[in-house]
Amino acid sequence: MNAPKNQTAQQDKGPATRNRLSSVATAIHLLKAFTENEAEIGVSALAKKLKVAKSTVHRLAQTLVSEGLLEQNPQTERYRLGVGLFALGTLVRRRMDLPNEARPYLFDLRKLTGETIILGIPSDGEVMHIYDLESPQALAMKSDLGARKPAHCSAVGRAIYAFASPAVVDQVLTGQLKRRTPKSVTDPERLRAIFAEVRERGFALEDEENEPGIRGIAAPVRDSTGAVIGAVGIAGPLQRLSIEALEGFSQPLLAAVASISSRLGYTAAYQHDLGS
Repeated sequence: MNAPKNQTAQQDKGPATRNRLSSVATAIHLLKAFTENEAEIGVSALAKKLKVAKSTVHRLAQTLVSEGLLEQNPQTERYRLGVGLFALGTLVRRRMDLPNEARPYLFDLRKLTGETIILGIPSDGEVMHIYDLESPQALAMKSDLGARKPAHCSAVGRAIYAFASPAVVDQVLTGQLKRRTPKSVTDPERLRAIFAEVRERGFALEDEENEPGIRGIAAPVRDSTGAVIGAVGIAGPLQRLSIEALEGFSQPLLAAVASISSRLGYTAAYQHDLGS
C-alpha cells in the first residue's frame, strides 16, 4: 500500500528541513504572542504559551534579539517587540498609504491641468509607476502603470533621486546610462547639476528626454521622517505643453505634494529648500 501523499512529502523533507521549518513557525508564533496587554513577556510565560521548552524559547528569542525583532528589558529580563519590526511595518504601511492618500490630489491635478498624472516610487535605481491617470484629451501621454523607467531622464525619477543619498545617486549614475531619445542627458556631471537644480526649485522637468514628443514636471512626496518616497508628475504632448506652461503647473503641483506629504505625517514647511 502506498503511503499517504502528505506523509510521503514529510518523509522526503528529512529531519533537518522539518526542524528548520518548525523553528521558523515557532519564532513566528513567539512574535505573535505579544499583545497590547502583554507587551513584555518572560521566558517561562512564553514557553507555556507556545508549549515548547524554555531552552527553545531562549534560543529563538536571542536570535530574534540579534536581528532587532525583539528586545530584552535589562531590568526585568523580559522580552518585548523590537524596533526592527517597526521598520518592516513602516515599509508595508508606506506602500499601502501612498496611493491611498495621494489619490484625491491626483484627480484634482488632472481636473486642473487636463494632462496625464503619474505617481511613481523608487525601484532599484529606477522609477516604477504605481498610479497613472490618463488625460481625457485625445492627444495625450498614455498610461504606463507598473512600468519601470530610467531615473536619469524622467521628471519623476529626477524628483525622487535628486534627494537621495550620495551613495544612491552614485549608484544611479554609474555605468551605461541609456539614451532614450536624442535629447536624453547621459553625462553624470550634467545630471548632478540637474539634481542640484531640482533641490533648489523643488521640482523637476523633462523635455522629450524620456519619450519623444512628451514633456513633464514632477515634485517629490515625503513621509513622516522627511524621506522622499515617491513623486507626482504631470506629463503631456509638447504641442500643448511649453516649458513655460509646465512651470505654470509648479505651484498647484507643489501644493498637491505638500498635502500628500502632510497626510503621510510630514509636518515641516514644504518650501523651495526641500533639500535642506
